Amino acid sequence: MTASSLPVLILHTGDPQDTLRDHHGGYADQLRAAAGLQAGQASVVAVYRDETPLPPSAYRAVLITGSPAMVTDHEPWSEAAAAWLREAVAAGLPVFGVCYGHQLLAYALGGEVDYNPAGRSLGTRAVERTGDDPLTAGLPMQFPAQMMHSQIVTRPPAGSVILARASHDPYQLLRYAPGVYSSQFHPEFGADFMREYLMHNAQHLSEKGYDAPALADALEPTPQATGLLKRFLDLHATRTA
Repeated sequence: MTASSLPVLILHTGDPQDTLRDHHGGYADQLRAAAGLQAGQASVVAVYRDETPLPPSAYRAVLITGSPAMVTDHEPWSEAAAAWLREAVAAGLPVFGVCYGHQLLAYALGGEVDYNPAGRSLGTRAVERTGDDPLTAGLPMQFPAQMMHSQIVTRPPAGSVILARASHDPYQLLRYAPGVYSSQFHPEFGADFMREYLMHNAQHLSEKGYDAPALADALEPTPQATGLLKRFLDLHATRTA
């Protein structure tokens, strides 16, 4: 990366509970670290706090975080972020959305989002590749990924390519256009963060029918999923000022 390179925008859409944020960093911090970006290489814009990104030409790529919010609530800040993303994609800016970012990007481009009829997904789950793309080249046909979501993309935008699926969700990794992707799974989450989340919320999860200790015991490392973020930037984030 040269000194003249533009920053990567991290579109920050929410954060975990305070205890988890204090121990592991916020969602923007985790996404930046997993993508291999130094603090000075990324510009974090907290759209959920009504911060506004610069025009797409100010960035070389965009990463969109997860969030405790729901896309179907159509919060004003979320609708504004969706409008900005439509502009960014039209301008050819590379984008990678994660979880809420996956749903927000799909919604922004004409897809549909809703609660998963199969229920909430938590823990390490298997993801199966379904399409070929330079982003996923060399990955095994099945790999583990961290999941933490209630809503999913129920209908991808027209022209989308499905690159990976899971047993409970057919749209785990989508490509919308060259250099524009999103994943329902969390490539940025490590097993330690997932374990603390599950145990911190064990009582609430138990009331909802989830066995948090069992889910915590079944957690696995997810290096293939995590590696997608760096690969995305290596392949597509080459714009310079």
